[in-house]
Amino acid sequence: MTTLIPPTRPPGAGHGYISDKDRYLARLKRIEGQARGIHRMIHEDTYCIDILTQISAVNAALENVALGLLDDHLKHCVVGAINDGQEADAKLKEASAAIARLVKS
Repeated sequence: MTTLIPPTRPPGAGHGYISDKDRYLARLKRIEGQARGIHRMIHEDTYCIDILTQISAVNAALENVALGLLDDHLKHCVVGAINDGQEADAKLKEASAAIARLVKS
């Protein structure tokens, strides 16, 4: 397994998602609540299909967060690296690997 080394950033440089950080955190908090709801549903012997429906909703919500982060990464980190004269191929390879992991999940 190949491990990519995260790029070094100058002090104070933010990640691409930094402008939407509060929105991401709020969405993840809602997803946590949904996951706790699934736990409660199983504890209360809720009908299987209803639980599966909620699991699908959590998966979709996580996928939306992941796609937003990926979009932010491409627009900020990849474009920034290219504009700063850094190696574009490495950034694109890193993004492609992230996409492949998302597609597999």
